[in-house]
Amino acid sequence: MYKLIILGMLLRNIMFIVFFPLSSLLQQVDSNPQFIVDGATRTDICQGALGDCWLLAAIASLTLNTTILHRVVPHGQSFQENYCGVFHFEIWQYGEWVDVVIDDFLPFKDGKLVFVHSASGNEYWSALLEKAYAKVNGNYEALSGGSTSEGFEDFTGGVTEWYELKKAPADLFGIILKALERGSLMGCSIDITSATDMEAVTFKKLVKGHAYSVTGAKEVNYRGQSTKLIRMRNPWGEVEWTGAWSDSSSEWNNVDPSERDLRINMEDGEFWMSFQDFLREYSRLEICNLTPDALKSRKVRKWNTTLYTGSWRKGSTAGGCRNYPATFWVNPQFKIKLEEEDEDEDYSSEKGCTFLLALMQKNRRKERRFGKDMETIGFAVYEVPQQYIGKPAVHLSREFFLSNQSRARSEQFINLREVSTRHKLPTGEYIIVPSTFEPNVECDFVVRFFSENKHGAVEMDDKISANLPTEEQLNESQIDEGFKNLFRQLAGADMEVSVSELQTILNKIVSKHKDLRTKGFSLESCRSMVNLMDKDGNGKLGLTEFNVLWNKIKNYLGIFRQFDADKSGTMSAYEMRLAVEFAGFKLNNGLHQLLITRYAEPDLAIDFDNFTCCLIRLETMFRFFQNMDTDKDGVINFNLFTWLQMTMFA
Repeated sequence: MYKLIILGMLLRNIMFIVFFPLSSLLQQVDSNPQFIVDGATRTDICQGALGDCWLLAAIASLTLNTTILHRVVPHGQSFQENYCGVFHFEIWQYGEWVDVVIDDFLPFKDGKLVFVHSASGNEYWSALLEKAYAKVNGNYEALSGGSTSEGFEDFTGGVTEWYELKKAPADLFGIILKALERGSLMGCSIDITSATDMEAVTFKKLVKGHAYSVTGAKEVNYRGQSTKLIRMRNPWGEVEWTGAWSDSSSEWNNVDPSERDLRINMEDGEFWMSFQDFLREYSRLEICNLTPDALKSRKVRKWNTTLYTGSWRKGSTAGGCRNYPATFWVNPQFKIKLEEEDEDEDYSSEKGCTFLLALMQKNRRKERRFGKDMETIGFAVYEVPQQYIGKPAVHLSREFFLSNQSRARSEQFINLREVSTRHKLPTGEYIIVPSTFEPNVECDFVVRFFSENKHGAVEMDDKISANLPTEEQLNESQIDEGFKNLFRQLAGADMEVSVSELQTILNKIVSKHKDLRTKGFSLESCRSMVNLMDKDGNGKLGLTEFNVLWNKIKNYLGIFRQFDADKSGTMSAYEMRLAVEFAGFKLNNGLHQLLITRYAEPDLAIDFDNFTCCLIRLETMFRFFQNMDTDKDGVINFNLFTWLQMTMFA
């Protein structure tokens, strides 16, 4: 009943919201629409009915840096000159800048913009930017609720650091000054303890669960002593701090006259407060450091940057965190090489290389409409063992992680789009292991590595190879008489095993092994095995061909039982990976994903019949390649006939 009432209220409100093209508003609503009036400023961003204060705080901070602003909001757009009803915005998305083109239809109700609007009334750049951001993320609804760091990063391509203000470092004010000097964007918020706290206003007019911009910091001379101040902005465009150093505070009467022009004398949502009050009242500070790609100014110190994309997939690369030691090792791995120590020691006297490491999950806000939300993510960093230094093609094994502790890690696993942490480690090589908290959680991600000095980075993955035993096909005189007699009974009068006969033989054998859970070998699986083992091309297996297959199946049965650790009669996707490697095959993450997709059941279990078909196909295809690679350079050439022969009949 309550759901129906709420739905009715929503529908009733929507009925009165009309999307007007601004060109038609010239007569209906606004006779003089402007894209930007007297420059883009913080007062152009006033929150509307949408719960996207996190985004608006980011847009407000964006106006403090005209270089970045003009990249996101390109010059030369207006409702007058060369106006054609569309606008362009540049938004960073997971490693690349995207040109977002929108029309000029905006949501109005009772002649007023429903969502973000400018204090000047006829200025629309902020509303159009909000619409472009909604387009990137699927719709306006997807923008409800979020972290300011998302907007910061999507407007700069930067990386965000988080500071818990109850545990703030002693030099945080210096960090803020340095961030402002570098052009970094900053935001902060006050944690809520319950749903009723959301956007509750304190007695000194601060809003809980609400995103604020940090727009400045300054040390002033107050009664002969140096006092640290910080400037904030509420995206509502109103509701300001009323404590010390607020707009009407008496503290301003006791500062040096040259500093009194800092004082703000209007209700625009912006205010000053002491740094001590800031630490006491707020819970968290977000600082978005700019990448060299986002800002070209020589005055801003640049970072060396490396970016990798990856994915967690069920059964192959979604191993979960260290709480799951049996699967943690299958997560994607990336190696970084720290080559130069820091030149200055801004944050500690400890020698080493300072770097920022950021793990970002992709497209989760866009996928909200499909019932998905942010996953809980984090990462760990390990020192590369001596024997693997300088080697990129190594995926570290389960045994390594069982016996080695991490050298650094994300401060926590959290369900935000990005988790990032600043670290300092000695020069050397390290492995980054990004993961979701629980295994078998699917998601795409981006790993970004930022350092102030020279570094190297590479994705760690096994080089594809196979260590196969020499295969000798015995002639009939060399085959045991007992096996010959068995073959005569199985093959029938033509002394050849057909596809259907092979299916009958294998399923009779498997049915006798009660420890194996299987639906039996399918006709298609048996046809595949016959095609792979049939050397003379008659579609059947003779004595010597069947002997080779028989020995392979016995060998695979032994491996299957060895790696079926829980004796369930099936192999898990992660046990499968170990078994494939034990059988002599080194595969990369992409191939492991393909194997699980092709051979695993919906519950990610692999039956003995699928395991056998998988290994026979792997071995046959490796041998096919090795036979054609006559010069052993890892490259083969073949004509169309050979290609069809290999793909159609294997």
